[in-house]
Amino acid sequence: MKNSDINAHHPDTESDVLLAPEEVAIAGKQIILYNDDFNTFDHVIDSLIKICKHEPMQAEQCAYIVHYHGKCSVKNGSYDYLEPMCTALLERGLNAEIE
Repeated sequence: MKNSDINAHHPDTESDVLLAPEEVAIAGKQIILYNDDFNTFDHVIDSLIKICKHEPMQAEQCAYIVHYHGKCSVKNGSYDYLEPMCTALLERGLNAEIE
């Protein structure tokens, strides 16, 4: 990138919102879903579609990541946004937490 390209960019549009470090920490939470030996792929996929509003392909990919890697980040956002979803996943017997 040329210097003129760098200088031409100004953070004055809506898409260029800058967050203070404390705001990043608040908004930067995620639900981590962990592997277990009890839940079926179909149950995990169905839960991610219903609770986290995943598209079917996204839910399936997350289920495979959880199965083969032990865990997967399935949703990002603020704690207040994620807490009801994480609780609903737990109520369905899944192993999840907010980090």
